[in-house]
Amino acid sequence: MKEKPETSIEILRSKGYLRGFENIGDYELLALVMGRLPSVSSASLAQEIVDVYGGLDGLVGAGLQELMDFRGIGRAGALRIMASFELGRRTIVVRRQREMKKVRSPEDVAWLMIPEMKSLDREHFKAILLNTKNGILKIVTVAIGSLNAALVHPREIFKAAVAASAAGLIIVHNHPTGNPEPSREDKDLTERFARCGDLMGIDLVDHIIIGDDSYVSMRERGLVNV
Repeated sequence: MKEKPETSIEILRSKGYLRGFENIGDYELLALVMGRLPSVSSASLAQEIVDVYGGLDGLVGAGLQELMDFRGIGRAGALRIMASFELGRRTIVVRRQREMKKVRSPEDVAWLMIPEMKSLDREHFKAILLNTKNGILKIVTVAIGSLNAALVHPREIFKAAVAASAAGLIIVHNHPTGNPEPSREDKDLTERFARCGDLMGIDLVDHIIIGDDSYVSMRERGLVNV
């Protein structure tokens, strides 16, 4: 005899309370996020979703309609899943920004920015504004583009840098394709920003391109010299 959905949820809540939520399974956590569903067992549906995506990491970035294609989840259940992942992502981003006192290498930038940018479906250009000791003053979003390109102008980035009295900056943008290899346009843009920085006395420390969990540093490629 199958458990009623509401009974299943109560059991999962009790397991989380008694054992600690870190000690229950992925599908159980997902079921708790979805809550009671009117026509299906949350636990059974959560197990199906986890199996289809091959784990919670595969589920990150799933769209609303994609989730609603699972029978019984409904709009509310799908939105709860998306909200829970966004909440977790923001927690990671804020924690890393607080921990990162100084940028020492491209790896530092990747560690800081990949959680925020790897799942974005459009190109986002951000500027990490630095003081004279490479401490982070501020991180600003400069432009958000289409699936293939973003329109970004040097004045937008250097306006923010001047307002923050930044001594240097690092440009970071993502490739929604997941491949961080720079395009010809990326290389041209890097050279353009470096020239503008020279004129204004604000160093372009690096230009980092993020794709999935990998990155390319234009400084390491020899296109930025500081």
